[in-house]
Amino acid sequence: MFVIAGLGNPGKKYENTRHNMGFLVVDRIAEKTGIKVNKIKHKALVGDGMISGHKALLVKPQTYMNLSGVSLREIVDYYGVNMSDLIVIYDDFDLETGAIRIRKKGSAGSHNGMKSVIGHLGSGEFPRLRIGIGKSGLLDWKDFVIGKVASQEKGTIAGAVDRAADAVICILEKGIDKAMNEYNIRSNKLE
Repeated sequence: MFVIAGLGNPGKKYENTRHNMGFLVVDRIAEKTGIKVNKIKHKALVGDGMISGHKALLVKPQTYMNLSGVSLREIVDYYGVNMSDLIVIYDDFDLETGAIRIRKKGSAGSHNGMKSVIGHLGSGEFPRLRIGIGKSGLLDWKDFVIGKVASQEKGTIAGAVDRAADAVICILEKGIDKAMNEYNIRSNKLE
């Protein structure tokens, strides 16, 4: 079984913020596949179903970003998930707004949610998909990531969320190498 986890913060206050890119992608995957993400289990909002012939669990941890690893640890342990079958989706302000980057494994970088995930799992040996949210400019980075997406960025972000959902489906359908070749682009302007 694949576990597809989008990182974010629960609640209306954080809806459509830059830090909730993972939640937005999971919601988009759910729309595309008909999976309902409406059960609370393992400190997460979850939904299970089939994606490209594979059993999949869509996950939106409800522990707040900085404790995302608590929920994912429970899920990985409960289902006996291999690290290669866990895909984590999150925002990255080191990538240009709208850019997507898929990696087979890696570090947390400066992302506190990923620090929690890697710390609780004891490993960074799992695939991840990052969505660029751009630089904060003059804003404090904390205010920037939990801030609403600017109106001039909404189309770019919506396109990135849609491409990211397609990329995750491609990972399940064709493998991560194919998805990396197809979706890892430096900028949304390259399309």
